[in-house]
Parts: sequence; structure tokens; C-alpha cells
Amino acid sequence: MANNKTQCFKCNKEKITYPCEGCSNRFCFIHLTEHQQTLNEELNRVINDYDEFKERINEQKQNLQNDSLIKQINEIEKKFNDLSEQIKQIHQENEFNEINLNYLKNQLRKITEELNNSSNISVKENSQSFINEISIISPKKWKQNAITVAGENGPGQQLNQLSFPNGMFIDENKNIFIAEWENHRIVEWKCYAKEGQIVAAGNGKGNRMNQLNGPTDVIVDQQNQSIIIADSGNRRVIRWCNQNQQILISHIYCWGLAMDKHGFLYVTDRKKNEVRRWKMGEYNKEGIVVAGGNGQGNQLSQLNSPAFIFVDTDQSVYVSDRQNNRVMKWRKDAKEGRIVAGGNGTGANLDQLSLPLGVIVDDLGHIYVADWGNYRVMRWCEGKEEGEIVVGGNGQGNQLNQLSYPIGLSFDDEGNLYVGDLFNHRIEKFEIIL
Repeated sequence: MANNKTQCFKCNKEKITYPCEGCSNRFCFIHLTEHQQTLNEELNRVINDYDEFKERINEQKQNLQNDSLIKQINEIEKKFNDLSEQIKQIHQENEFNEINLNYLKNQLRKITEELNNSSNISVKENSQSFINEISIISPKKWKQNAITVAGENGPGQQLNQLSFPNGMFIDENKNIFIAEWENHRIVEWKCYAKEGQIVAAGNGKGNRMNQLNGPTDVIVDQQNQSIIIADSGNRRVIRWCNQNQQILISHIYCWGLAMDKHGFLYVTDRKKNEVRRWKMGEYNKEGIVVAGGNGQGNQLSQLNSPAFIFVDTDQSVYVSDRQNNRVMKWRKDAKEGRIVAGGNGTGANLDQLSLPLGVIVDDLGHIYVADWGNYRVMRWCEGKEEGEIVVGGNGQGNQLNQLSYPIGLSFDDEGNLYVGDLFNHRIEKFEIIL
């Protein structure tokens, strides 16, 4: 008697088996039924993902007033309808396998990628579902004529003047803390104030504890009610609390500073071409390299004169890689970075930067860069080959729609954009258009 039994893929027993064309395995009758049930459950998950995706698109669409965005969403909805018909047919016929399921998943992923490639639509994914959150937004825009909020009285040492303002920090009350490179001090300009007040140094250039030498950046450590300063000329990072000073890090060619939500301090070292991170209270240690540290160069694992930095909620580090004319993003624990702005040589094209400095990232992941040598501020969406000009770009000058070597960048809690206008010795506020 002929033996027509083969091994079941699931139970590994010799039985009469049946093939599954989708996975190319053979199952006994019991496990073929179980396998089909698993496929049914997976199809239901795809249907749920589709329904949730469609519902969120419809919710967002109701709030749209931009014709071009509505047209874009309508095109995507046509693809949804085609996919819906295919899902219905598969569900009704109840004859499907892994090949059909993978096709449906890939179609959903393609629509997700199409949405994500739009600068007007934000898609956040997780491992549980194709779509966790969809946000459809009109691009942020700012008035092109700025308001001078600090230092409109030419360069000088008076309290209503600034001299080569570098990095800045804006607190929740819109008070601006400014690192004045040539005045060797940190000044605070209260919101709507006509002059600033000295909050650190102001005792001339020097290396005493009550002096600074060409400070390049400042952040406010709100937890410890103090300010932290990149005292670049003295090669140290120093904390000021009222009139008490503490050197946190010595022998470092510092430039930019950042602090993440956990209180870790990040500092660029322009000589070692790296960014290091220190845990609060452990500043006597060497810190951990989180970007660069592989010598000067233009490889993805290298930096060349890193300047300012921004750290997001995931502890990814964005660094203006100045001499490489690019901005790099280093994810936490990464061995190399990714170019997220520039990287096409120095120049004024939309895919280029010229000695970039200040860098900040908004809550949608859009990257804003002070394009120093092009007198403009650029916005880049990660993954895009070109950026766009958001303010400036009208040539070097001192008019309210012009910049002269922009350097520091910051947002306030309303989304207004602040730019350190280095050679105009002023801080410009570009109001957001709501």
C-alpha cells in the first residue's frame, strides 16, 4: 500500500498533509485549520489598521482649509477606495494566503510613505499598528519683517546694546539670555524690555571666576536655578548661580550647549570634532562621546568644527557640522550620523548651506538652520533633498527683512522664531503667522 503521508510543518508528525501556497509549507488537517485561523486574525488586523487610518484622515480633513492639501488628501483617498475593494473581495471569498496579506500590508505602507514624504503631513508609526498618529498641518510661516527685541542701538557695552551676540536661551516667560561674545558677558533681556541686565561676568575679558572670555552659548538649568555657559576663550564650561561660580568642565574647546529632559549636559568640542554628554553631578569625568570623535573629516562618523547642538526627546543629537556645510543627526548610541540638511558643498542653492551655525528642531521634526554665510534661516524636513528659506535670504543687510551672519536660533512657547543677527548686533523676533 502506497504511503502518501508527509511531515506536518506544525506538529512534525507523518500525516496526510495539505499545501499552503502562501508560505510553501504543508500542514495536517488540524494544523491547516489553525493556520487558516491565524491568517484570518492577521487579515482582521490589516482591516483594523485600514479603518483606523481612514478614520484619522477623515478627522483631519474636516479641519482643512488649504485647497492644495485637500486635493492631496483626495488623491490619497482614491487609493484608499481601491484598497478597500480589494480587502472586501478577499474577505468575502475567504480564499487568501500570506501572499495576499503581504500585498495588502505593502499597499498600506506605500500610502504611509507617501504621506510621510509630504512636508504638510506628519505620520508617526509604531510596531503595533501601521499608523499611531496622523497630523495634517499647514506649513508654519513667519512674518518676513522682524521685530528687534534686543540691541537695536549698534554695537557697544551699554545695557541697551549688544556686541556680537552668539547663542541664546529663551525661558517660559520669553526672557532672553544672550551670550555676548565681544562683551564677555551674559545678559538677560526681559520680555518687552528696552535694555538688558548682566547676569554673569561683565568684568572684562579674563579667566578669573567672575570673568568670561568670548562666551559662545548659554542655557538655563531650571532645575538647579542656574545658567551654564560655554566660556569658549577660557576652554571651560562654567555654572553661574547668582554670583557663585563653578567650573563644570575644563580643557575643552567648547562652542554649543544643550540639556535633555533627563538633565544630561551636551557640549561640542570644536578641536576634537565631537559632542560629549555628561551626567548631572559627574562633570569631573570625561563624559561620553555621542557624536563624532573619529577625527576631523567628512565621513558619516566624523565632524569638522561642530558648533551648535539640539537634543530631542529621544536623545538624538543634531549638530551643525560647520566646515562640512551640513547638519548631522546622531541617534542615541549610534556609531555614525545621518545628513539631515546640506551636505552638498558650500553654496546658496536650496540643497546647500554655508558654514551653518544655530540649529533647532520643532515638534514635527522639522530642522531649522542658521545658514550663516547665506544670511538666511532654512527649514529642512528629514529625508528631503532640499530645504526652504523661512526668513532672511534677502542679501546681507540691516533692514528688518535682512540678516548679517545669523548665528543663534530659538523658539518661544508661541512658536515665534528668534535669530541672533551677529554682525547687526541684535536679536530679531519673527512672529509666527497663525
